[in-house]
Amino acid sequence: MAAQWSANGAALGSPDLTVVANQVFGQNVFSPAVQRQRLPHSVFKSLQEALARGGALDTSLADQIASAMKDWAMERGATHYTHWFQPLTGSTAEKHDSFYAPTGDGSAIADFSGKELIQGEPDASSFPTGGIRATFEARGYTAWDPTSPAFILENPNGAFLCIPTAFASWTGEALDNKIPLLRSMDALSGTAIRALRLFGHEQAQRVFTTVGPEQEYFLIDEQYYFERPDLVTTGRTLFGAKPPKGHELDDHYFGSIPERILACMLEVERELAKLGVPIKTRHNEVAPNQYEVAPVFENSNVGCDHQQLAMQQLQAVARRYGLVCLLHEKPFAGVNGSGKHNNWSMGTDTGMNLLDPGDTPADNIQFMFFCAAVIQAVNKHQALLRASVATAGQDHRLGANEAPPAIMSIFLGAELLRAFEAAESGEPVSDSEKGFLGLGTPVLPPLPMHGGDRNRTSPFAFTGNKFEFRAVGSSMSLSLPNTVLNTIVAEALDDLSSKLETATEAGTPLEEAVRAIVKESWTANKQIVFEGDNYAEEWHAEAQRRGLQNLRTTPEALPWLLEPQTLEAFGRYEVLSERELHARYDVLLEQYIIKVNIEAETAAAIARTMLLPASARHLAELRAADLPQLASVVASLIEDFSTAIGKLEQTNAAHAGEEGSLDHAAYMRDEVLAAMAEVRAIADKLEKIVADDLWPLPKYSEILFIK
Repeated sequence: MAAQWSANGAALGSPDLTVVANQVFGQNVFSPAVQRQRLPHSVFKSLQEALARGGALDTSLADQIASAMKDWAMERGATHYTHWFQPLTGSTAEKHDSFYAPTGDGSAIADFSGKELIQGEPDASSFPTGGIRATFEARGYTAWDPTSPAFILENPNGAFLCIPTAFASWTGEALDNKIPLLRSMDALSGTAIRALRLFGHEQAQRVFTTVGPEQEYFLIDEQYYFERPDLVTTGRTLFGAKPPKGHELDDHYFGSIPERILACMLEVERELAKLGVPIKTRHNEVAPNQYEVAPVFENSNVGCDHQQLAMQQLQAVARRYGLVCLLHEKPFAGVNGSGKHNNWSMGTDTGMNLLDPGDTPADNIQFMFFCAAVIQAVNKHQALLRASVATAGQDHRLGANEAPPAIMSIFLGAELLRAFEAAESGEPVSDSEKGFLGLGTPVLPPLPMHGGDRNRTSPFAFTGNKFEFRAVGSSMSLSLPNTVLNTIVAEALDDLSSKLETATEAGTPLEEAVRAIVKESWTANKQIVFEGDNYAEEWHAEAQRRGLQNLRTTPEALPWLLEPQTLEAFGRYEVLSERELHARYDVLLEQYIIKVNIEAETAAAIARTMLLPASARHLAELRAADLPQLASVVASLIEDFSTAIGKLEQTNAAHAGEEGSLDHAAYMRDEVLAAMAEVRAIADKLEKIVADDLWPLPKYSEILFIK
C-alpha cells in the first residue's frame, strides 16, 4: 500500500516558461512591483524611502496602503486577513479576521483600515512569555513589519492575506523572534557603517545582513507515520533497531530523485515561488529518504520569514502525496539527522559584500578588518552561539558524525589562514600558484582549485564570501541564531573601529593601522580557528587545551544566555533587555523539560501497551511450539523490559528540582533520558527476535526505504 502512489491531480506538467503568463514567482506577494502599480506615486515613494533608510513610516499613509493591499488580496480570492507573527514557540501564529462587515441592511461590505493594518491585539497570555506576561494579563500587540512583504496563503477552499508582524507585550517588551532580529540588524548596520566611514566609503547608508539557509528534511509514507505514535507525538522514533542497510553504501546522497518525491518537491517549489521564496537547489541528502532544499540569499528578516514558510509548505504539500515531512533534528537513530545550514554575510545598500575577499585577500584590508571582527565575535561568544541552537532535538545531533560538534570553531581555508598568519608575523604573503584539480582524463578541462577546500565538520566555516553556521537545527527558527550573530559582530566591529579611530587620529596611516589592529585581534582570538577534522577525538582534547567550551547538552548551554558578557552586549545595543533575555532562557528551559517529559511518557506507553504485549504473545507461541531454549531468551528479555519500563515511569514521575529550573532540566537529561535509553535498548533487541507479524511498529527497513 505504501509503495503505491499516483499523481494527485495537482501535478504541474511542463508549461512553457518563456511565456510571461506562466511565470508564477511572487504572484501571491504584495511586492514592491505590485505596490508601484497600486499605490499613488507619492505613497509608494514614501514607503520605499522609509524602508531604504530603515526609518519609521508615516502612519498617515497607512489607510491608502491598507486599501490597496485589501483590493489586491480580494482579487486573488482572499476573504480574510491575519497578522502573521512568530511567538517564542519556534513556529508561526495567526488569527484570521474577515474583510467583510455587515451593513445593517442584510448585506456586507469589505473594509480594511490603516489601523487594522498597523496593529492587532491577539491574546498574549497563552503564548510562552517567560514571565513577561502573567496568565491573567492578556494584552499583547502585533505591529506591521513593512520590511517583509505581505503575502497570500492559498487553501483548496479559499485564501487569506498574511501580514508579517512583530509581537510585543502591553509593556512594550518583545514576545517574539522578529523584534530582536530587527533590532540586531539595526545594531550591526550602525557599527558597520561606522567602520566603512573609516575606510572612506561615504555612499553606503545601510548595511544588511543576509541569510541563505539550507533546509534538510525527511519524507516518509504517511501510513508508517500514523502507525508510529512516537513520530506523531514527538517527531522522532523512540524505538527502532538498526536496519541491515542504512546509508553506509553512500548510494542515496545526490542520487536520482524518486519520481514521487520529485513530484512533491516540484509542487513545494511552485507554492514557494508564488510566495516569493527564491528556491535555488534541491537534492537527495545522505540518509535514506532525506532531502534538502535551499534558497538564494536574502535580507535576514525576510529570509527568516521565508524559512518559516518553507517549513510550512514542505509539511502541507507532502500530505498531498501521501507523505509526511519530518523536520526533527534526529528522527531516526543510527542514520544522519537534519540541520539547517545558516549561510550568513553582510552587504551594503550599494551592493558591496563586506565578506568578499576579492582576488587577493591579503591585500584587501577592509575585508580582513571585517573578517577579523567575525572571528573575534565568535571566539568571545562561542558559548552563546551554542546556546542559540540548543534544543532537546539538537542534543541528539550535535557531535554525531553528520553534524558539527558542540564545540564552536571557525574554518577559514588555506589561503585566508595564510593571510592572517602573515598579518601576525608581519611577513608579506607571496602570490600562491594557481592550483588545479587533476581530473584524470584529457577529455575534461582542468578546473582552477578554490583557495580553500570546504570543511563539512566545521560549525562555522568561511565559504568564499560568507560564513556558514552549520549547527542550526532543521526544525528551528533562524531568528535567534541570526540575532546573536548580528549582535556579537556589531560589538566586535565597534571595538575594532574604536581602535582604528584612535590610531588614525594619532596620525597612523590607515593601512598600517588596520594591519596592526588585525594582527592584535587575530593573535588574541586565533584559538577559535581549526582547520582539521572536528569529529576527531584529538580535536576535543586540543579544544579543551585551548580553553574552548564543549557544551554537549541544552542544560549546559542555556545559562550562557544570562552570562554578564551576554547581558552587556545585548543591553548595549538594545537588542534584548535583561528581562527579555531571562524570558527566553525560561521559555527554552521549560520547552526542553516538557519535550523530554512528553517523550518519556510516550516511550513508556508504547513499551507497556504495544511492545510488551507483542513480546508476550511471541513468548507464548514459542512455548506452545515447545521451543524452550528460544523461549528462555525471550522470557529473560521480557523480564528486563518490564523492569526497565517501571523504572522509566517512576523516574519520569519524580521530577527532581524546582519545576522549570536548571536542576529540573539536568534531572530530565541525566535520569529520564537515561531511563528511556535503557528501555529502548531492550526493545530494539526484542524487535530483532519477535515474529515480524506480531511486532506492532513499522521498522526502519520499511520507513526509510519505501518511497
